Amino acid sequence: MPLRDDGRTMSQIALPLVWPADPRDDEFLVSPSNERAAHMLDRWATWPVMTCLLVGPRKSGRSLIARIFAAKSGGAIIDDAAARPEEELFHAWNRAQEMRRPLLMVADVAPPAWGVDLPDLRSRLAATPVAEIGPPDDALMRALLEREFARRNLDARPELIDWLLARIERSHVAVIRCVDALDQEVMERRKRLSIPLARTALATTALLTIPPEP
Repeated sequence: MPLRDDGRTMSQIALPLVWPADPRDDEFLVSPSNERAAHMLDRWATWPVMTCLLVGPRKSGRSLIARIFAAKSGGAIIDDAAARPEEELFHAWNRAQEMRRPLLMVADVAPPAWGVDLPDLRSRLAATPVAEIGPPDDALMRALLEREFARRNLDARPELIDWLLARIERSHVAVIRCVDALDQEVMERRKRLSIPLARTALATTALLTIPPEP
């Protein structure tokens, strides 16, 4: 999937920036959960208007893919759009059409779930295409876990990844919090990462969708 800010074909093994920030991470992992959004941003010239809404859960890489989009298209980004003044969004939408410069508005959800009071803005957003990043699928969950462990130099064996996949919530935030908890446990106990250690570290957290076995 060609969405990389240096113009090269995008790899399938790079993920959103999480910990620590690394300027070399300029790629966005594409899986079935987000491929439609990536496809839409990559083909911005076909949008019915020069503005698009990018919506999805936090920590899903939406800011990263937005930066890649801006680098490729020369377009503008408004992050956390739902928190911005409506007049600002209205004028930015109009300016994008007048200048023929694409604009990407990033938010958690799209209207009407995100309430808009200004009628003129509401009508414009209703005509704006939406690129949605969904919850991570199994393939993306595995890749996220592998990448997060690698970023912390933790040796997570395949059997541990399988154990976690069967037990943690399917969300980008859960992956990050789970790896954070295990990283802390490894540092405090000075033990190798393992299923028993993970069972102990995560037993009292709200990260597990099913309780760990005794």
